[in-house]
Amino acid sequence: MIGSNLITGTILLSLTGPGIGGNFFLLVKHVHIFVMGPKKKPIDLILIHLAFANAMTLCIRALSEVISAFHFSNVLGNFGCKATIYLRRVARGLSICTTCLLTLVQAGTISPRITFQRKLKPWTAWQVLSCLLFFWIFNFFISSNLLHYITTVNSMNRSEIGPYIVSCYLLPSKQVVKWLFLSLMALRDIIFQSLMGWSSGYMALHLYNHHKRVLYLQSFRFTKKASPEIRATQSTLILMTCFLFFYWADFIFSFYIGSTLKNDSVMLSITLFLELSYASLSPFILMGRDSTWLTAGTFTEKLRKVFSALTPLISKGI
Repeated sequence: MIGSNLITGTILLSLTGPGIGGNFFLLVKHVHIFVMGPKKKPIDLILIHLAFANAMTLCIRALSEVISAFHFSNVLGNFGCKATIYLRRVARGLSICTTCLLTLVQAGTISPRITFQRKLKPWTAWQVLSCLLFFWIFNFFISSNLLHYITTVNSMNRSEIGPYIVSCYLLPSKQVVKWLFLSLMALRDIIFQSLMGWSSGYMALHLYNHHKRVLYLQSFRFTKKASPEIRATQSTLILMTCFLFFYWADFIFSFYIGSTLKNDSVMLSITLFLELSYASLSPFILMGRDSTWLTAGTFTEKLRKVFSALTPLISKGI
């Protein structure tokens, strides 16, 4: 028991700490670019939203584990149970939708103007805001059943219902309601992951053709310096690959645990690692490909400039 708690705590600290910090820096950077830049780029809004959704995932998961580890179950109460699990589900959905939107926008950015991918791309910040608002409303709706069926258990017979997390329990629901919301979540995941795969396949083909043209036109000495668009495309492809890997690995392990009904500590630790890995690694993948942000010796200076620029805006209430 002590060993499993130690493993869980190690995974939690090693992923949530750097992950929250990385998402915070990514969010601050793109807020600064969006607010101070001469042109409001849609990609900055998407990255702000992705960083926020991932930070939300990490914070809620960490809160749940801390409450469980220190036996603060009574602190949550009925409202706390509903809010924690509901927002955790919503954050997961927002991460899927935003990652898909990022791949679509990046595919549209590198496409010729006459192609279908280019027409799909939102060209203004207001169009992106509309998409993000739709994501929030949609994910709020398809997770709304949790607000009714998640509860703490006081006088009820606990043997009749299954635990969800900590002291929160999932009440039995009608089969129609259960399959309706499961179908909506499955449909969301299938649609957005299919769009992700389609746009990522297009970007991979574009990068391959671009690489062949560069090798043909230039010497190898000049091919080492990729354009900002190519670096952004590579980052998006790496991000999408990580997302799909962790998503499906988490799904397989979670399905195995759910079907066998065994709360094996090792399996639970693996699912915790898979659930948090994408949210923790994604900001470092995006910043690691941005040479203007992580150039040696300039990171601290850029961060100082970001906070200096945001301080007067925050003081004015913007």
